[in-house]
Amino acid sequence: MLRRSFLSRFGGAAAFFGVTSPGLHESRQNQLGQPEQPAQPARSAQPFQAARHPQDDWFDQVPGTHRVIFDTWMADRFAEAVGFAGNYVRVNKDVYGLSEKDVAVVICVRHRTAPFAFTDAMWAKYGKQFSARMSFVDPKTQQAPTTNVYGAQISNLAKQGVQLAVCNLTTRAYTRIIADAIHGDADEIYKELTANTIAVSHFVPAGVVAVTRAQEHGYALVAIG
Repeated sequence: MLRRSFLSRFGGAAAFFGVTSPGLHESRQNQLGQPEQPAQPARSAQPFQAARHPQDDWFDQVPGTHRVIFDTWMADRFAEAVGFAGNYVRVNKDVYGLSEKDVAVVICVRHRTAPFAFTDAMWAKYGKQFSARMSFVDPKTQQAPTTNVYGAQISNLAKQGVQLAVCNLTTRAYTRIIADAIHGDADEIYKELTANTIAVSHFVPAGVVAVTRAQEHGYALVAIG
């Protein structure tokens, strides 16, 4: 009896000082889960870097420490894009004291806005085809335009460094429409259009791709519609 009493007291003391039997340790492991593993050093995540392609190199050649691209695709909203681009240039000049060399501004014209990149001569020649495809008429006459109704505004922005990204897919589509309408040669019409743009223009493979590539090159996106 004395021996049993001593052993029971020893067991209590051992528990008090943190000494446990293997069976008890395993029981606690089962109750609490797997033994805690040593902490592993955290791996630093590598920042994402998009791939670069020579077709997009011109984005980095536009001078400016601030970059923005205005995405347009609906003809009836184009006036807003022109106005906002003008505001961007003017505020950076008047409030921040920046010149056109400090801001890289690109207007992407695609889908129903691509013809706004072309000169009055092209509108005089192909205005009917442009108008039908764009679902756009001259706001003053309500007829197919014979001039680029935004030509003067775009030319003014171009003098302040604004450049155009023109969707090549859309341009090709218009050349086919024009060629079918006048029974002309699509390749010749394409050459004619691409040689007659208002501002510094970059014919990008597709406008929808260009706006994503621009963001990968550090341009902020302003989508107008």
